[in-house]
Parts: sequence; C-alpha cells; structure tokens
Amino acid sequence: MRIPFRGAHAAPLDPTLVAPMSVPAKPELTGGRRVGVLVLHGFTGSTASMRPWAEDLAARGYAVEMPLLPGHGTRWQDCNKVTWSDWVATAEDAFDRLAAENDVVLAVGLSMGASLCLRLAADRGEDLAGLVLVNVAVDTMRKDAVLLPVLQRFVPAFPGIRNDIKKPGMDEVAYPVMPLKAAHSMSRGWAELRRDLPRITVPVLYFHSAEDHVADVSSSRALHASLSSKDFEERVLEDSYHVATLDHDAPRIFAESADFIDRVAAQQQG
Repeated sequence: MRIPFRGAHAAPLDPTLVAPMSVPAKPELTGGRRVGVLVLHGFTGSTASMRPWAEDLAARGYAVEMPLLPGHGTRWQDCNKVTWSDWVATAEDAFDRLAAENDVVLAVGLSMGASLCLRLAADRGEDLAGLVLVNVAVDTMRKDAVLLPVLQRFVPAFPGIRNDIKKPGMDEVAYPVMPLKAAHSMSRGWAELRRDLPRITVPVLYFHSAEDHVADVSSSRALHASLSSKDFEERVLEDSYHVATLDHDAPRIFAESADFIDRVAAQQQG
C-alpha cells in the first residue's frame, strides 16, 4: 500500500549521526566509585536525541552505554520488522554490560526510552540503583490508538511528529512517519508495563515538559497512580517541548540528573 504523504520513501539516516556510544567509567572523577548509566532514546528517534546528555554523563566520569534500538536509525520500514520485546532485550543487554563492569548502574531515558527504563526497573530492580525519566510515554489519550490493532494490518505508517523542540536549529534525527506495526507492539508493551508499575521501588527523578506535543498527561497519571518508589521527584520543564534533551532545558536536565545519580550511587554503596 502506498502512503499518501511525502517522506514515505526517505533516504536512510546518516549512520554517523545515530551511532551507539560505549564509554568506560572514570572512577577518579566519581569518588572512586564505578558508576554506569544506561541511556535510551525514544520511538522513531535515535541516539542523536540523547548524545549531548550521554556525552555530559561521560565527561563527569560515568560509564555510558547508549545503544541504537533495533529498527531505528536506518529506514522507517525497518521499525515495522521489530517489536517491543526486541527493544527490551537490547536495553537488558546494554544494562548487563554495565552491571558487569561497574559498582552501581542507573538508567535514563526519553519518551519510549523512559518506558524501557521502567520495564527494566520492574524486571531487574534489585540490580538497578535508580531512573531518570524525561517525558515518559507509557500511555496515550489519542483516540486513533484504539484502532491500531486493525490499522497496523493494512496501513504501514502514519505521518509522525519529529523534532518537537522549542529551541531553533535542533534535530533529533528521527523518522518522518510512525510505523504502525511497531507502534502497535509498543502499545501492547505499555499495557503490560502499566500493570507492572507497582513493582518499581527504585528512586526516580521525573522531568516533564509543561508543553509536550507527543506524550500527553496520561503517562504522568499512570506514574503517580502506580509507582511504588518512595524516592520520587517530579520536575517541570517550562521552556522545552517533547525532545527536552535537545531543548532549552537540556543543561538543567544534565546538571540535576548528575546530582541525582551521585546521591543515589552514594546511597547504594552505603
């Protein structure tokens, strides 16, 4: 089926812009502790949306693993060939690499990357020290979402929202469309995750934008209603849209997340 909008057959993304990142810890910068941070990007996005944050974390001495999620960073059609379970497995593999080489491991994520962090915390919370979530997506109020089970069988993609960034000149290097088979798989993964949110007890720092054109209030409501974390901080970003990691509030996210990571890592090691 042909897709009736421009960009359906766009050229593959530049691999140099979406490369994964793997950096070892520098414990001399972190009080002798080897602290690892898993960094996860969002649905139809790429590592470009998280690279400045990942580089900031590495400069502070943390080990960083930032994988490119399967089906991303190439052509949008590739996204329809993978599922939520593939993304979960990729996050777990990167987490295991960090856990094998570091004393403490945390996870940070944007949008679907944040929901993958929550999935990891629900399944591996005993090994995970904490989470930093930015504009998390675990639910949606979009009325057409209920049609996904049917639509994804006949329509390969819908027009998507990319570069929801208030700051001019920024590019998250994302697909121009939303692949529907992949979106359907993600929505099923969200449903399971929402049921498992009460299992999450690790410390959580949650940033969300006051104006977000991608993730709506339903995800915040799910966190507030179900998370069991006693150490939970919510902070509003007043000058950013969805991709806040590339927006005006990015320096604030970087600095405040580093403070959180340092505090939680110190508590984890006693």
